[in-house]
Amino acid sequence: GKWHMGVNCKTRRDHCHHPLNHGFEFFYGMPFTLVNECQGTDDPELAKSLQDTYWFYTQIITLAVFTLVTGKLANLCPVKWKVIICLAICGLLHFVSWFSSYGFTKYWNCILMRNHDITEQPMNLQKTTSNMLKEAIAFIERNKHRPFLLFVSLLHVHTPLITTEKFQGRSRHGLYGDNVEEMDWMVGRLLDVIDKEDLKNTTLIYFASDHGGFLEAHRGNSQLGGWNGIYKGGKGMGGWEGGIRVPGIVRWPGVLPAGTVIDEPTSLMDIYPTVVQLAGGAVPQDRVMDGHSLLPLLRGAVQHSRHEFLFHYCGVFLHAVRWHQKDSGTVWKAHYATPVFQPEASGACFRRGICPCFGDGVTHHDPPLLFNLSQDPSEANPLSADTEPLFDTVMRRIRRAVEEHRKTLTPVPQQLSPYNNIWKPWLQPCCGTFPFCWCHEENNK
Repeated sequence: GKWHMGVNCKTRRDHCHHPLNHGFEFFYGMPFTLVNECQGTDDPELAKSLQDTYWFYTQIITLAVFTLVTGKLANLCPVKWKVIICLAICGLLHFVSWFSSYGFTKYWNCILMRNHDITEQPMNLQKTTSNMLKEAIAFIERNKHRPFLLFVSLLHVHTPLITTEKFQGRSRHGLYGDNVEEMDWMVGRLLDVIDKEDLKNTTLIYFASDHGGFLEAHRGNSQLGGWNGIYKGGKGMGGWEGGIRVPGIVRWPGVLPAGTVIDEPTSLMDIYPTVVQLAGGAVPQDRVMDGHSLLPLLRGAVQHSRHEFLFHYCGVFLHAVRWHQKDSGTVWKAHYATPVFQPEASGACFRRGICPCFGDGVTHHDPPLLFNLSQDPSEANPLSADTEPLFDTVMRRIRRAVEEHRKTLTPVPQQLSPYNNIWKPWLQPCCGTFPFCWCHEENNK
């Protein structure tokens, strides 16, 4: 399915970020993400967020090159031609990145791979659903006689909501509802295969979402990104419940009783140690592991999640901290920064497309906004020292937890820097002779 962790580092074929370089033995899917450009809609997604940045840097670099060339020719500055040429190339790349966001994204970003080979460029959206299902089912059938890990990252229910004709118009909730219905059918097909191969009682299945509804996703009056109920905020917001609180559904008939509801804060980071324990392995001991195995909680051996604190980030910025107070069972949440909604009372960042993590797009809070999620899950009533007797005690404990947490962190390069977002032709996956990157597996056959 959707990998979205990138592919290459230094050359077009080094595959340093590829799933096969990160522990997986087989991969089929998108190495990047699904964007509106893949469907060729009139509402480009990458263009909206990056065009202004690319154009700004293009203008700045062009002005710098023009100034340096003028100075060099007039003998006013001793800068080397090599420096000017490098700067000009950098400006050209920004210009190409700006220009390509108007049309080439579909051909360069919307691709399907099987292991290291590109099978479709651009991908055929009408057949993606059946292709994904076919590959996942074939994987189960190939590995049914031995332990296996199958990670399916569905392209549903991600905008632009690719939905086959069979499911269009099925739901009362528009295109988003249709897409959910098709996703439900796909999951059902995979469960049917597990049952047919008599693997039901020996297979743990965990179904979850990576974030809440994408509130800013609209086309006209149609809401394309889901709905978060009573919870404030949505996708891309570092701390509000609507962006991070999602359900998890677990099935393991041979081990876990049906119909059990566990109302405890867990994390998608828990998947890794859970899978390692199931496989009889041990997690690395040379680093701090943020996740905890879910098995004791699922089996009823313990009643509470091991997560006393959960730290909610937006990019590299800590926006909120959740404290699950063990003695009382109360769940507190402190917000250090919250996105500036546009319009103000909308609960989303409609004018930006998605809420930013820093700068003028966020409001910093000192003291932090504190909520008692046990009593106020919609985060409507921030507490203060005047309204909450435990305010100072809670804030002191959270502050100490943040200090301890930060000691475990190692700084890493900024992944979302302008340089890392610029299009690099030497890294572009291409199934033909660059820049003529067009291919389709069926046609090739």
